[in-house]
Amino acid sequence: MQIQVVKSKIHRVKVTGADLNYIGSITIDEALLEASNIIEGEKVSIVNINNGERFETYAIVGEKNSGTITLNGPAARKVQKDDIIIIISYATLDFEKAKTFKPWIIFPNEKDNSLT
Repeated sequence: MQIQVVKSKIHRVKVTGADLNYIGSITIDEALLEASNIIEGEKVSIVNINNGERFETYAIVGEKNSGTITLNGPAARKVQKDDIIIIISYATLDFEKAKTFKPWIIFPNEKDNSLT
């Protein structure tokens, strides 16, 4: 049997922009992607702490150490600048392996989305 488990989580980051006219996705600071082990193009779930919205999109790389968290395309309608969100990705694992799997979970500074 296989189950889905949390693979990566960026816990509580501030939305720095919303670009309705972009194709789609979420732009995430490269440093945050590296620390959380999320790769470009990976499907992610977004949870908006401010309004309760939950939706899925895919990650694209933003400028490293910029703090960028920008929702693009239709997802831009589900957030406002300065909202606090959680970004989660999942992996499908064998049930027994899932019992010992350790996800990459990071807690950036909510003021500037930095890792310090």
